[in-house]
Amino acid sequence: MSHAATVLHCASTALVVIDIQERLAAVMRHRDRVVAQTTLLVRTAAIVGAPIIATRQYPKGLGDHCAEIAAVLAEATEAGARVVEVDKVTFDCFLEPEFVAAVESTGRRQLLLTGMESHICVCQTTLAGLRDSYDVHVAADACCSRDDTNHDMALLRLSSAGGVITTAESAAYELVGRAGTPEFKALLSAVKGETPPAR
Repeated sequence: MSHAATVLHCASTALVVIDIQERLAAVMRHRDRVVAQTTLLVRTAAIVGAPIIATRQYPKGLGDHCAEIAAVLAEATEAGARVVEVDKVTFDCFLEPEFVAAVESTGRRQLLLTGMESHICVCQTTLAGLRDSYDVHVAADACCSRDDTNHDMALLRLSSAGGVITTAESAAYELVGRAGTPEFKALLSAVKGETPPAR
């Protein structure tokens, strides 16, 4: 991986939010942290114009996006962000043709992943993305598993495989890039957990 590929660029990045759903989130110890950090990244994507792809695993059984994620995706859409929602039954998102089409339609080669569970859908999707020559970043604090050991081992595995392990705030500041801009002002609001001011 080149040095350039280890840094996120707003013009090259798409945000992928994986399966943060009502019934799945309800059994996660770190639900609130993951929701908060994913909310920050959805707002950041909207600020910098990065497309967002949000998946739901078997929604008939696991439900819709949890309320906070549904709300921030709607907020991003209203702010003009491109948001695509994909339902799936595969653990690897790349095995769902609608997901592949959504990613390819963005023209982006950097993927920033959040979601549940780290060692299943996030892990398999990251490995598939790396296989297909995407530059994949995983926001560690915006992902979780029911068991912390599974989460930790997944991140070690993905780092060894060539994924970039980051945090939501680190990724957000990379995407914005510089201070003294309207985007930076909006990011400061998002970091505080506030709805960013209109651009």
